[in-house]
Amino acid sequence: MKFPEISKTHLILFFLTIISTLIAGSIMQGGNPLGSPADIILGIPFSITLMLILGCHEFGHYYYALKHNVDATLPYFLPAPPYLFIIGTFGAFIKIKSPIYKKDALLQIGAAGPIAGFIIAVPALIIGLLLSDVIAINDQYKGIILGDSLLMKIFTSIIFPDLIDGHDILLHPVAFAGWIGLLVTMLNLLPIGQLDGGHIAYAMLGKKQGLVGWITLLTLFPLSFLSLNWLIWGLLILVLMRSAKHPPIHDILTPLSKKNKFIGYLCLLIFILCFIPTPFQI
Repeated sequence: MKFPEISKTHLILFFLTIISTLIAGSIMQGGNPLGSPADIILGIPFSITLMLILGCHEFGHYYYALKHNVDATLPYFLPAPPYLFIIGTFGAFIKIKSPIYKKDALLQIGAAGPIAGFIIAVPALIIGLLLSDVIAINDQYKGIILGDSLLMKIFTSIIFPDLIDGHDILLHPVAFAGWIGLLVTMLNLLPIGQLDGGHIAYAMLGKKQGLVGWITLLTLFPLSFLSLNWLIWGLLILVLMRSAKHPPIHDILTPLSKKNKFIGYLCLLIFILCFIPTPFQI
């Protein structure tokens, strides 16, 4: 397994993303890194946790691409202005530079990222919740209200069993990074086009993935009545991918092994556990 050289572009984007997520994390903790540069250390817990989740997600894809002799780049991290985009990054991606010919390779490459990211996001969320505080909510409270996934509800009910009406959890930055990790996992597992979920669904369903993909994409638009985030994501997917249908591969008629089918069903379970009907409310 050959490990490619790290380009200057990879390094520059990586360090810029670290800086932007450090600033974002510092702001979350009430710091002012532009006015007081020493405050940037307040962003370390958030930055490290989020970078680890995103990095493991992309390295999951990268490792299995190399394992199946598929040419792929190392992860590109995408910084974002922290004063405009609250988490300081637009995420990360790898670029597949050669075709994927085998269905088992397609499934494993697609599934490896969400599973790896999920494995890191879950303990991060648990640790972060243990560090979080319960606060009273009143008419003067201002902030972003985060939606709950099924997994989030399970953890909060266990860690905060006595949470009463009029109170909510003020997430520690580590918990917020874990929450973002679950959101990213859920979005990537949508069975649309060349998203991770599209790869998995195509390997599992064959040509039927096209129908499932279009139904899923069209469903995002009525979901926008619950949260406008779905409209934005739906339009982005439509513009960037132009189709909900996955491009064909050569051995689509080859049956998947029981192991690979299990991986596909595991990803479906992860999607269900991570699904958030209303991700953000202001």
